Amino acid sequence: MPYPTTRLRRLRRTPALRDLVAETRLGVDDLIAPLFVREGIDGPQPIASLPGVVQHTVESLRKEARRLADLGIRGVVLFGVPARKDAEGSGAWDPDGIVQVALAELRADLGGQLALMADLCLDEYTDHGHCGLLDARGEVDNDATLERYARAALAQAAAGVDVVAPSGMMDGQVGAIRAALDGAGRTDVAILAYAAKYASALYGPFRDAVDVTIAGGGDRRGYQQDLRNARESLREVALDLEEGADLVMVKPALSYLDVIAAVRRRFDVPVAAYHVSGEYAMVMAAAERGWIDGPAVALEQLTAVKRAGADVILTYFAGPVAEALHG
Repeated sequence: MPYPTTRLRRLRRTPALRDLVAETRLGVDDLIAPLFVREGIDGPQPIASLPGVVQHTVESLRKEARRLADLGIRGVVLFGVPARKDAEGSGAWDPDGIVQVALAELRADLGGQLALMADLCLDEYTDHGHCGLLDARGEVDNDATLERYARAALAQAAAGVDVVAPSGMMDGQVGAIRAALDGAGRTDVAILAYAAKYASALYGPFRDAVDVTIAGGGDRRGYQQDLRNARESLREVALDLEEGADLVMVKPALSYLDVIAAVRRRFDVPVAAYHVSGEYAMVMAAAERGWIDGPAVALEQLTAVKRAGADVILTYFAGPVAEALHG
């Protein structure tokens, strides 16, 4: 019988050969670590639905940021949990708000060693849990919210942020933030736009982490993207780039690999993807039960996100994967 002359297995035979011809490479500097910092606690508080992740004090955040920087991680994104919430989410732009305090400390500690990013939204700070101000009918008021986002951007810039990351999916949010930053002479602050953020069922553990409950059992499907739409995401990305975004993000990652790939093909800009809390929690839960090899699955998932076209990945696995990649 004839034997094959083309044998693709030849280059899979040893680890060295596989490494030499690998098409996708995941590195430590591809990863951004989301970190939670909470006001009014004495020590780090574990988050039950995110095993291995905590709400930090400012002091424990400083230690964790240093550890991540020493591992070669190049960016962190901060999410704040204030002691007090109100209808407007005023903690988002308070100069003494928890994220602004934390940014100033990390800037003093680390200088430019880490790219300091901050979530720019109101949901962590509002008592109703929505990403913007509510009108008289209890619906999110898009245009009134933009002014608050601009104020939050200026507060974060004053505290030392490198990149603001508006995640609220308000129409015009990037333009409002860019205009405010430029008008205040903060032209060096970059914008990572949550350009294609879907109304996903995978955000539950994150809401535990920031103590967010949406009033009245509502949801965010009126302003976040519909999971059935992919072409719409390209319009969202195009609009954010026209308004001044420097990087764009797809969120979540694994359920939207097709969107990541489409954005990568269409736009020649840095593309981020957020491997979200539910994606992380599912791996951790299955690994705890012995059903899967957790570290191997984490590496496989993040490599898939990179292979789809993401330049950088926000992931709760950033620290563990960095440790693994260091050997």
